[in-house]
Amino acid sequence: MPIELATPSADLYDSWAATVAEFDGAHIDGAGLELGTVPDRAACEELVAKAALYADRDAALPEGHVACDYFWITDADHVVGFIAFRRELNDWLRSYGGHIGYSVRPSRRREGIARTALNLVLERARSEGYDRVMLTCDDDNAGSYRTIEGAGGVLHDTIEAPDAGHPRVRQYWITL
Repeated sequence: MPIELATPSADLYDSWAATVAEFDGAHIDGAGLELGTVPDRAACEELVAKAALYADRDAALPEGHVACDYFWITDADHVVGFIAFRRELNDWLRSYGGHIGYSVRPSRRREGIARTALNLVLERARSEGYDRVMLTCDDDNAGSYRTIEGAGGVLHDTIEAPDAGHPRVRQYWITL
């Protein structure tokens, strides 16, 4: 079964919960979760509701937040990761987060899942009229920067990022 993007749904609760648990409380880029979220049914339902709200371009979002499409990366109806497509860049995203953030379940890394999911989101962005998108990653995350560069990412800058909780962040642009 190919890697696909799924709209967050409580129907995939068990697989979602197992994937979130595998991150062991660490931040999960692209998941739309607060740090340390316990992967219980209530958290899943809150995330499903949040994903629907943020996908509504007319919704009133909390101050500083932008419209965003959250996806679960799936393999044969099993959640194997997360990817988010942020519709615009605010000041924080322009420095530290970019348009797209993603994470792959630790036990499923190095299988090309991030590359495939990123390409699916880039196709979506292109079809919706975006000319280019920004992505960022920690300077020491070789897997992520290789994925971004493999998708056509051109390094724009490497910045100190103590406000983001990371020592250095690479900023990339991908022309679509």
